[in-house]
Amino acid sequence: MTEFWLISAPGEKTCQQTWDKLMVATTRANNLSDNNKFNIPDLKVGTLDVLVGLSDELAKLDTFVESVVKKVAQYMADVLEDSRDKVQENLLANGVDLVTYITRFQWDMAKYPIKQSLKNISEIISKQAAQIDNDLKARASAYNNLKGNLQNLERKNAGSLLTRSLADIVKKEDFVLDSEYLITMLVVVPKTSYVDWQKEYETLAEMVVPRSTKLLFEDHDSGLFSVTLFRKAIDDFKHKARENKFTVRDFQYNEEEMKADKEEMTRLSTDKKKQFVRLLFSLQTVLLINQLTGILSLLETIKILFLSTQGPLVRWLKVNFSEAFIAWIHIKALRVFVESVLRYGLPVNFQAMLLQPNKKNMKKLREVLSELYKHLDSSAAIIDATMDIPGLNLSQQEYYPYVYYKIDCNLLDFKV
Repeated sequence: MTEFWLISAPGEKTCQQTWDKLMVATTRANNLSDNNKFNIPDLKVGTLDVLVGLSDELAKLDTFVESVVKKVAQYMADVLEDSRDKVQENLLANGVDLVTYITRFQWDMAKYPIKQSLKNISEIISKQAAQIDNDLKARASAYNNLKGNLQNLERKNAGSLLTRSLADIVKKEDFVLDSEYLITMLVVVPKTSYVDWQKEYETLAEMVVPRSTKLLFEDHDSGLFSVTLFRKAIDDFKHKARENKFTVRDFQYNEEEMKADKEEMTRLSTDKKKQFVRLLFSLQTVLLINQLTGILSLLETIKILFLSTQGPLVRWLKVNFSEAFIAWIHIKALRVFVESVLRYGLPVNFQAMLLQPNKKNMKKLREVLSELYKHLDSSAAIIDATMDIPGLNLSQQEYYPYVYYKIDCNLLDFKV
């Protein structure tokens, strides 16, 4: 993506002459930038007081809508985490890439009627951007909750034997239950230490029941062994096991607690399914959920729901990114119009121009523009926005003798 400079200069005898002079100065002689006319329609001017107030309001609105555009773009990248090379192809405005949209900008009369006042148009854009921002927060929250629960379930069901839930592994018959003296403990043993375990487990404490160990489950790295011993030997057994790099899991077989945990997971799954349906409003997804209920495991069901969330969510992000970006460029157009009228006066007579600077010649381009337009404001010629002058806060707003706003299309925090 790239950076653009949106500028305006007053029309001379005709606006075409203003355009021709820019082209001669920046492209025909030295190839400093690629230029396009930026078409702004005849908007209602209003009073001077309204224009001055609107200038400040539009600056704030510009910042807000830009933040919405970037949030939608960044969330698109987060959702497409495994396909980040496809992010840019989904960041379109009105069905075309952003550079094409900006360089061929045409005011959207249907969305922003020019018969309305400038104030009303800005309010339309403000409400639209606020709605997108609020919707994004709600959808992102629902999606992130679903994603988080999927990740938690995957860790619980497919993690290491050191951390994963054991409820779906062990059975009632694996334990000595309801004994005043004996207890069955579960120990994680690395596969490379199976032989050592079999040789040593009976001697790790004085009251270990001989030949009581049993391999219940194993993954790629470890095995889960049961062992029965007297309750009074628990602390000694744990200590000696740790010295031999055998890990005792703190687990007690309790049918009521395990049943409660499963019920909680089922309730959680149901809640997420309902949330998912509210999020997508999709009859097809509702039918999918009904078909899946009782057939697939909890983890498989949530995984399918999570994956099926991405498609509709990406479509929503695409549509609303386009809407937000279009609104943002219209704000730029409004700012150019308002500032040009304030600077150059009435009747309205200026040419808005979009420059795509050659990265290697940005400094030179700025010098050429300053020379070309220094007659518009002699005081601006002595102000360099890069200078640190006490009492002047130029870091927030660059000032030049011509109207200038930057459009930065680098909207993501990473390069794809």
